[in-house]
Amino acid sequence: MGAYILRRILLIVPTLIGILLVNFVLVQFMPGGPIEQIIAEINSQDSGALDRISGGGGETGGGSEYRGAEGLPPEFIADLEKQFGFDKPPVERFFIMVGNYLTFDFGESYFRSISVVDLVFEKMPVSITLGLWSTLIAYLISIPLGIRKAIRDGSSFDTWTSGLIIVAYAIPSFLFAIMLLVLFAGGSYWRIFPLRGLTSDNFADLSLLGQIGDYLWHITLPVAASTIGAFATLTLLTKNSFLDEIKKQYVITARAKGLTEHRVLYGHVFRNAMLIVIAGFPALFISVFFGGSLIIETIFSLDGLGRLAYESAIQRDYPVVFGTLYVFGLLGLLVGLLSDLTYVWVDPRIDFESRET
Repeated sequence: MGAYILRRILLIVPTLIGILLVNFVLVQFMPGGPIEQIIAEINSQDSGALDRISGGGGETGGGSEYRGAEGLPPEFIADLEKQFGFDKPPVERFFIMVGNYLTFDFGESYFRSISVVDLVFEKMPVSITLGLWSTLIAYLISIPLGIRKAIRDGSSFDTWTSGLIIVAYAIPSFLFAIMLLVLFAGGSYWRIFPLRGLTSDNFADLSLLGQIGDYLWHITLPVAASTIGAFATLTLLTKNSFLDEIKKQYVITARAKGLTEHRVLYGHVFRNAMLIVIAGFPALFISVFFGGSLIIETIFSLDGLGRLAYESAIQRDYPVVFGTLYVFGLLGLLVGLLSDLTYVWVDPRIDFESRET
């Protein structure tokens, strides 16, 4: 198992380089790079533009043709190119970027006076909060409910819970989030939960129990909104997995030997049925952490990585774009490895070392 883990860790490096390469190539064809953004602000008489053109050197970035620069001195444009690292060929910029990223040196934001590492660490707690809580709650609800539905397949309980699950799955997360705000955050009905943010303004002045309560009070609605789709999918996956296992010959044999139903379900069926559910853990976590974080963070005014990545892409703040992409990719690969290790924990008969590579 140790050799398998080592191989997977070593594969992370070329995988991340491949992800960065594909996105770096795409960026070269994107119009409106960071220098064009600055020039457009200058041409539109943005008085604060020149104050933001300080520091922030980076090796990433897009095109080298800057339309709209008419009237600006060529020396000024050349100085901007040098500050942002665009005076080097794209191939050289890419290899410099990869070398820096392997040591977690992401440079500084083009438009913020802060390093990308500090910016990512500042925003990461919000996204991790949404991802972990939503995934945990989805599993805690869906697995017992899915097992119950499988045991009582075809009953009235199975029918009406399936109806609720289908409705939950059909509701987009952003629409459910808006509905929660309207109902419970002072929209048109009750003001039970806060409208925005992860903590209150007086969070630092609260006691430990007060801080925990304040934190849970703030994350209730965002986590509920991000869990709705995952909960529905995971429940049906658990049910179908259990139904497939219950119909197999070993279950019939175990019952014929006189084993109790509880022993059959949780001593034999559970271990096998949970494999496919565990396999969906990385996809579920990543979908909540990456895909859903932008919408939920925007609606609930949470300052997380999803919102940061979106705003940086709009601003062409390439160090932040590639830095968050690198972090997302690394977390996704590590979660995939964790999923494989969980396979072995659930069913020790699985041996990844014996697989052909």
